[in-house]
Amino acid sequence: MHDISMGCFVCVAVLLLDLGTCTAAQSELKITTIKQDPYTMSKGSQLEGYCMDLLSELAKKLGFRFKVHLVKDASYGRQDDSGSWNGMIGEVVRGEADLAVAPLTLTATREKAVAMSKPYMQTGISILLRKDVSESVGFFHFLSPFSAQTWGGIVAAYLGAALSPCEWSQPKGEENNFSLLNSLWFAAGALTLQGVGPHPKALSVRVVCCSWWLFAVVLLACYFSNLSSSHASESSQGSVKGFEDLANQDRVEYGCLAGSSTLAFFKNSNNPAYRRIYEHMERTNSFVSSMDEGVRLAREGHFAFIGESVSLDLAVARHCDLTRTHEVIGMRGYSIVAPLGSPLIKNLSVAILQLSEAGELSYLRSKWWSSSCTGDSARSSALQPHSLKGIFLVLGLGLVLGILLAVLELTARSRRTAGDQKKSCCTVLSEELSQRLKTTTINTSQEPSDKEGA
Repeated sequence: MHDISMGCFVCVAVLLLDLGTCTAAQSELKITTIKQDPYTMSKGSQLEGYCMDLLSELAKKLGFRFKVHLVKDASYGRQDDSGSWNGMIGEVVRGEADLAVAPLTLTATREKAVAMSKPYMQTGISILLRKDVSESVGFFHFLSPFSAQTWGGIVAAYLGAALSPCEWSQPKGEENNFSLLNSLWFAAGALTLQGVGPHPKALSVRVVCCSWWLFAVVLLACYFSNLSSSHASESSQGSVKGFEDLANQDRVEYGCLAGSSTLAFFKNSNNPAYRRIYEHMERTNSFVSSMDEGVRLAREGHFAFIGESVSLDLAVARHCDLTRTHEVIGMRGYSIVAPLGSPLIKNLSVAILQLSEAGELSYLRSKWWSSSCTGDSARSSALQPHSLKGIFLVLGLGLVLGILLAVLELTARSRRTAGDQKKSCCTVLSEELSQRLKTTTINTSQEPSDKEGA
């Protein structure tokens, strides 16, 4: 009797031990994920990132243990023609994983195959570009605020105002100081908002001058306004500001992640521009195999990567030579995936909403999306030297032309003087140069003595 009791006790103990082991095994969930910065990244033999932090917070709230493994085929999840799923979605469907925690977009097709929680992050589709994707700046970029026709009209207006009515008030008694050269010089001075002489006396010329001054002020205001807006647009996103611009140009190649929900959005869209984008990507086979490849192609230039806006924001935060367009389409959310009918989904959705209300999700977003380009933002908004190289070229040409004219004038004067004094031209030219240099030196040295005498 005693042996029977002891045998029953052992059986009960073994049964309880097996049940405890079974319960412990059931509480350790198998989690599948995929490597993508900053959601899941390797740190030695461990994994870290936004999704790992989110998973830890959910485990604390719901009281479960988990074991994470990377998806075998490095895919998010796409359904083939036979109805089979690959990637993380396929592992959940086949029972190889209890949950998939990754940037998985909530879609109607996926919702039919698996259960998806409330979104833990909102996103959309946008465009990633290199900042200098616009055409290279030419030497005469400073002329870009006005068209060629406008510049032609300005030259015609300048000549028309300079060739104004004659200046004489009393033709027989006064000399006309407003010769052709003086008129051109006076009109040019108004364009630079500087007053130059001689000043007009005749009423008719003063009326013309007033109208020309008003014209010059408005012209300069329009020029600087257009020049500023031109620099702002070129330094940010170039000529591609949205999906309409992308569809209507052929200078910048573009593509998206193969087998992604982004591709499905363009494929199923009835918008003509979006359909053209999809047909172009299909025709040129411009798909990329990973997010890193898309970012790399965008950084190399003349390639626009279409992807999830939150992922593109991360690329912009990490690479200061990239920018994301403001337009975001196809808003959707990232969700956690579980098998159909899983009782975990309800609890996960409630926990995600609690974390959102407590500000934990915002904290995780700011933690893993911190930008390294903060210090460069002020410098990037300033005009770069290559933007003004044309105006520096014009100034240099003006200086060289002025020096050449001065040498020609001095040479011509030396020739006339050499003929009068019956000396060689080189001797007179040397004397002229010495006299001018001495005069400059003497005038400079006499200024302090004059001040002392005063």
